[in-house]
Amino acid sequence: MTDKIIELLKESSADAWAITDKVTQAWEFYFIGHKLDQNRVRDVEHIQVDVFRKLQDGKLLGKASEEIAPTATVEEAKKIIEQLSERATFAPNPYYELTKETVQVENKTYDPQEIAKEFIEAMQQVPETDGEYINSYEIFAESCKRRFINSEGVDVTVTYPNSMVEVVVNAKNKEHEIELYRMYKAGTCDKDHLVKEITDTLKFGKDRLVTKPTPNLEKATVLFSTEDAKALFQWASMNMHAAYKFMGYSKFEAGKEILEDVTGDKLTIKAVKELPNSSNNIAVDSEGSPVHDMYIIKDNVAQNYWGDCQFRHYLGVKDSFIVGNFAAEGGSSTEDELRCGKYLEPVEFSDFGVDEITGDIAGEIRLAYLHDGDKVTIVSGGSVSGNLNELMKNARFSKELKQYNNIVIPAVVKLENVTIAGAEG
Repeated sequence: MTDKIIELLKESSADAWAITDKVTQAWEFYFIGHKLDQNRVRDVEHIQVDVFRKLQDGKLLGKASEEIAPTATVEEAKKIIEQLSERATFAPNPYYELTKETVQVENKTYDPQEIAKEFIEAMQQVPETDGEYINSYEIFAESCKRRFINSEGVDVTVTYPNSMVEVVVNAKNKEHEIELYRMYKAGTCDKDHLVKEITDTLKFGKDRLVTKPTPNLEKATVLFSTEDAKALFQWASMNMHAAYKFMGYSKFEAGKEILEDVTGDKLTIKAVKELPNSSNNIAVDSEGSPVHDMYIIKDNVAQNYWGDCQFRHYLGVKDSFIVGNFAAEGGSSTEDELRCGKYLEPVEFSDFGVDEITGDIAGEIRLAYLHDGDKVTIVSGGSVSGNLNELMKNARFSKELKQYNNIVIPAVVKLENVTIAGAEG
């Protein structure tokens, strides 16, 4: 069907076009406890077509997109393309060029059944008790094949794995019972990581049953040691996105420090082509641009903007792409060295968010550990808040690193003077 669509596009009034043909083979398993409830196999294909039209003597470029079913007739596909060609004139943008560079890709073969099997084996290794146990889990393992073709001569096919595990765990005592939900995304299975994450979650569930109200600390040192810490680094990465820069959302300037008067560890973030078990180990991005290792921020200095070809074109950025994998560097201290003095370590939020434009952070605490020397108090309630434009100036990062699917960050991030609203009456 894709070859038929190419011919129709060449015969249409489109000034440029792009096609993404993605075939997904998947195995899915649904467990109650560790008993298989059901499973199914998927084999699906989605074909997205983008049509571009030049307007005002090429000063503007309009775009319209829609899926064409792989089972569509030639007449049905032709009609959709004609509609797209008309719709592409409705809301044009300043002209930009599509990806032109083409690369040769060596693809691997992935078996979704084998990937799913590894996830099932990992789930069976999680240590459980009568009080903390796995309620249910679902496994989705995919092998994806994506072909990208455009009118500029790019025609590249990539294969990659994409997986997800959803887990519900229970914790109970004589008075209470609670559930905690987790979603883990990956390419292939990292058994050690998954077992540890769920084991920690079971402990968090147990501790949630015996919490005290978070005291009114006002300003405190906070340690981030869970997946929520990703948002701190995504804030910095997104401020180097070409779209954010072009639209005036980001104040980061390539070649200049992103923060002034830094006294803590300086931030370094790289785009990396591959990470172990990542779901984004793809040689070209979704627009056909080649992917490679590249500094985004190095030692607190902005290096390279990244993002889609439209906004890269507007900024005059060459040799960049839509980043799939990010890797931050560690700091000057070990995790043990950061775990000293009095600090709050939130490990469970109702939601933790970072406004990528303003840098504001906020999260309502569901579970945290208040450390004061050798004394540890398990607390709940209240919230953390602050602004990363100030908090990251004296941030400390552990030397040890931890990977969450497509992003590597320091295992522990220590921030000073975070605002803590307590839950005490």
